Amino acid sequence: MALSRRLPPALPFSDQVAIFSRLAEGNPAPETELLFVNPFTLVVAVALSAQATDVGVNRATRGLFAVADTPAKMLELGVEGVTEHIRTIGLFRQKARNVIALSRILVEEYDGQVPDSRAALTSLPGVGRKTANVVLSCAFGHPAQAVDTHIFRVGNRTRIAPGRDVDEVERAIEDNVPARFQAHAHHWLILHGRYICQARKPRCGICPIRDLCPYEEKTA
Repeated sequence: MALSRRLPPALPFSDQVAIFSRLAEGNPAPETELLFVNPFTLVVAVALSAQATDVGVNRATRGLFAVADTPAKMLELGVEGVTEHIRTIGLFRQKARNVIALSRILVEEYDGQVPDSRAALTSLPGVGRKTANVVLSCAFGHPAQAVDTHIFRVGNRTRIAPGRDVDEVERAIEDNVPARFQAHAHHWLILHGRYICQARKPRCGICPIRDLCPYEEKTA
């Protein structure tokens, strides 16, 4: 998903402060909607969520994490065992292979622990930059910005973080969102995009930042 037009400037600092203050007031401690019990299960859950909904992933991983919440236990299940738990998720066969492959690397190279390095995380099978950023943020408390389609849309519509692709939006969040909001910024933006600033018909009537948003095609 990319923009061909010239990018407009990001909202001024004062508007950014006002927007995130309101989002924080409505949800002071936002969290990922994926279920996990430790950094390893978070890595697996986010890797499984590609081209799948959080609800669908949670439904599949509830049973999986009950029997395999460490890399070693996951290896004991094997590809077929993992497949049985996640076959309701899209691309489940490849994802099962990735889960076993990344579990093996964590056991053999990281003593079964999930590293808190983006470079190390993205070297794992099935783990891209977005997955790594979710893990860094949710498991280790780093202000990493995991940009998905919701955040891409909200960032451009509101001009909080305009960008032609997810990498530009990620950098725009880092550059423009006030530092005190960085830790939760991607959670607020994804939830706003998922439930209010929706793709086809944004729910502008209940939007807490409507008066600060420059989006011209507001709905009633």
